Amino acid sequence: MHTKSTLQSPAARRSGAIQTSLGEKIFTVVNHIFFILLGLSTIFPFVNLIAKSLSSESAVVSGMVTLYPIDFQIGTYKYVASNSLFLNAFMVSITVTLVGSLLALFMTTLAAYPLSKPRLRGRKFFIIMYLFTMLFSGGLIPTYLLMHKLNLIDKLPVLFLPFMINVYNMLIVKSYFESLPDSLEESAKMDGASNMTILVRIILPLSMPVLATIALFYAVTFWNDYFTSLIYINSVEMKPLQLYLKELFVSSTDAFMRTNVDASLNVSPQSIQAASIILATLPILFVYPFLQ
Repeated sequence: MHTKSTLQSPAARRSGAIQTSLGEKIFTVVNHIFFILLGLSTIFPFVNLIAKSLSSESAVVSGMVTLYPIDFQIGTYKYVASNSLFLNAFMVSITVTLVGSLLALFMTTLAAYPLSKPRLRGRKFFIIMYLFTMLFSGGLIPTYLLMHKLNLIDKLPVLFLPFMINVYNMLIVKSYFESLPDSLEESAKMDGASNMTILVRIILPLSMPVLATIALFYAVTFWNDYFTSLIYINSVEMKPLQLYLKELFVSSTDAFMRTNVDASLNVSPQSIQAASIILATLPILFVYPFLQ
């Protein structure tokens, strides 16, 4: 009786190739086609926005623009880059994202580290209290009254202080800390290291992957949030970028055309909206490669 290896050709045995059936080959081809089409479907809206932002007013209004610009122009980006409201909202979002992400990561780490230690007294009670906040909250009106009592209404800190600890993110960091060997801390304690020294000099350097991931989660959350500013922010100079975009899209075309837009720019409200979205997406999009 011949074994499977003796039935294979010498070339196949030398290359270590694995024979696949016709059904497996068909499934692989269909699978690749499906995911290619799925990827293209997610990229298409973004490409369409880029094409609209670079097309002339007549081409955008007539609906001729699909995947490539028609009557190429960059007047939309000139207008957006010189718009004081956009620039101010952009800087507000940058500030909130940077400060909020760093503070949230700091507070999350300080909460996750002690909760990862079984020797902590009342550990189970504290974990239950954290989990309780994931299921129940005080509600919108009590939270607003709290922000009002703290004198945070229409202040920049109101956009990030209420979100210093996301319980889900904290549990992820806590689980990662628990996966680290206890021998690392035990050896450090034998050398006289304190808990803070162990956290800063041993635990955190070993936890950079999970910390980078959680930092990205917080950054995306702060960058995309507009509801918080919609509730607590009244002044124009404190509005973040997402609220600016929301108001830009709900404003009428007539209101837009009454603004001081240079006629020589050859832009339309749709192209201005598209360019604003592109410029608002690029900063957080550039963050992903650096966190890889």
